[in-house]
Amino acid sequence: MTNIVQMMQKAKKFKQEMQDLQERVQRMDVDGAAGNGLVTCRMNGRHELKSLKVDPSLIKPDDAEMMEDLIVAAINDARAKAEKFMSEQTQKLMSDMGLPPNMELPF
Repeated sequence: MTNIVQMMQKAKKFKQEMQDLQERVQRMDVDGAAGNGLVTCRMNGRHELKSLKVDPSLIKPDDAEMMEDLIVAAINDARAKAEKFMSEQTQKLMSDMGLPPNMELPF
């Protein structure tokens, strides 16, 4: 019977740690870049864009498409970094709790 109690305690602890991780990720800022830093952005963990910087050398009316592509790439870079961080932290937490990697979580 103690195994079930221990398992329930672990599950409760894991759920709380996952909630803490999700809150921490939502509060963090992630930087993204494209075009060797010609376009940079900062996004929070909720994927809300907080800032965007475009090097003045890119601002050419006849080449707006390239600048637009770099902006999209920088934003996607920041989003990918946030998702990677969340995935790595979740896997670490699962490992620390003795759970198998890539286990489907109900929350």
